[in-house]
This record gives sequence, structure tokens and C-alpha cells, in this order.
Amino acid sequence: MELAKDFKDFEIVDASNGEKLERWGNIYLLRPDPQIIWDNGNLLEKYRDKIHAVYHRNKSGGGYWENLVRIPSSWQIQYKHLAFHIKQMGFKHTGLFPEQAYNWDFMMEKIKNSNRKIKVLNLFAYTGGATVACLSAGASVTHVDSSRGMVDWCKENVKLNGYQGENIRYIVDDVVKFVKREIRRGNQYDAIVMDPPSYGRGSNKEVWDIEKDLYYLVSLCSELLSENSLFFLINSYTTGLSSEVLKNLLTITVDKKSKGKVCCGEIGLPIRESGLVLPCGIYGRWESNE
Repeated sequence: MELAKDFKDFEIVDASNGEKLERWGNIYLLRPDPQIIWDNGNLLEKYRDKIHAVYHRNKSGGGYWENLVRIPSSWQIQYKHLAFHIKQMGFKHTGLFPEQAYNWDFMMEKIKNSNRKIKVLNLFAYTGGATVACLSAGASVTHVDSSRGMVDWCKENVKLNGYQGENIRYIVDDVVKFVKREIRRGNQYDAIVMDPPSYGRGSNKEVWDIEKDLYYLVSLCSELLSENSLFFLINSYTTGLSSEVLKNLLTITVDKKSKGKVCCGEIGLPIRESGLVLPCGIYGRWESNE
């Protein structure tokens, strides 16, 4: 398992009974996580004096934030030279997945070492963690998400990092429709990264099902790769989907077109108090041999 362990402004402090206590800068949040099936005590009781907010999950599947003290509506954290806006969102989210720092490091290093201008396509791009990382390495990025709110949040993160829109294109659209248009236009990219949800809806209510649609999308995206493509990265949080499946998809699509290295694995975050590791998702990656 690969660990994102170089964060200074984020850490999982402790984890027990389906909950994790996280520090986001100087804000402590208690959030649910279904992977935490062990008992290490009642975190709310153990850390009551530290916790700023708790996310309570409803039996119906939703939930709500309970702020125990006054906290800002938005605050900032950094990862190395990258900065991000953090906010309390519905469904327990904060606008950033810290475990993706492992992939940010890979992308930044690969882009910098290429010694050429790299065009990146970021699909299901959310609030732009990968977008900001690639921009910082000198790439140009096309950022695509079906949610205007997420794209606007990405704009905030890009501006926070000192970029005023140069080398970036924002697209609010259904990912599959956009990719098809890019193929018709003859556009190509040197690198593609995607973080597809298990299920979702596009900007015009298009239905996405990862088990039915991911292979088709990856096949389409392979047509967008340039002759000197650099990498193709897939992240997933879909329960029950093995990283080996992502490797298989890339092997029979991208690697068939251009031979390189294909790998896969899990990403995790260390838990400070116990020394355990919390699994946080999987990745599949194709990269060139350069």
C-alpha cells in the first residue's frame, strides 16, 4: 500500500468504531468512515476538548454537521507548495482527499522530468487537487466536471495558488459527452487523470455507472492520447472494485496503443495514535518509459 505521509497540515489523529478524528490545519473534525471496524475507544469522549465539529450520519444515508465551537466557513491548508480551500460540505466531505497527495507527487515529478510542455485532461475533476498539482509542475490543464459548484471551487484553488487562469480550461459538462467531442475535434492530450464516482449524473442528468461505463470511457480516452503520451491515471473509491481491475482496463486499452508500464495498488493514510494505516482507495496507472 502506498502512503500519503508528507502532509504537515493534515493528519488522522485516531480512528475507532466507524469514525476518524482528523486535523485539517488547526481544525479538528470527527467524520464517519465505514472501513474503521475496530474498537479503540469512544473518540468523542477521548478528544472532546479538541474536536471542533462532528458529522452525524442519518440512517437514511444523509447526515449533518454539528459544530461544537465556532469555526470559519472556509479555511486553507497546504501540501508542500500547494494550497487548498477547505469547507464543510454535505455528505461529510471537505473538498479535498488528502490521500491523493501520493498521486499528486507522481504527476508533478513525471511532468517536471519530461522537460516539455504537457497537456493534461482531468476528468471528474472535483475541486481540482490534481489540477493544481499539474499546473504547479508547468502543465496546461483541461478541468472537466459536471458540477458547476465544484468547478467554481477549483477556480478558487487555482487562484489561491497564484494562477490567474493561464494554462487552464474549465469545462462544466458530462465527461463522456465532452470526451466524444474532443475526439471529433481531433484534440489530444499527453496525460489523462480521472476520479470516476461509483454512480453519478451528468450536467443534463446523464446516468453514470462505473461498472457499466468505465471501460467504455477509458477506451474513448485512449483515442485522445498524444503520440508521446506521458501517463494515464485512474483513481477509485468504489467498494468492491479491485485495483487489479483498473490495471486490466489500462492494459487492454492504453498499453495496447502505446507500450509502457502499468501498475496498480491501494492508497492509505497513517493514523498517528495507533500507528495503523487507513485504506483510502485504489489506483491504476499507465506511464510511458521516458
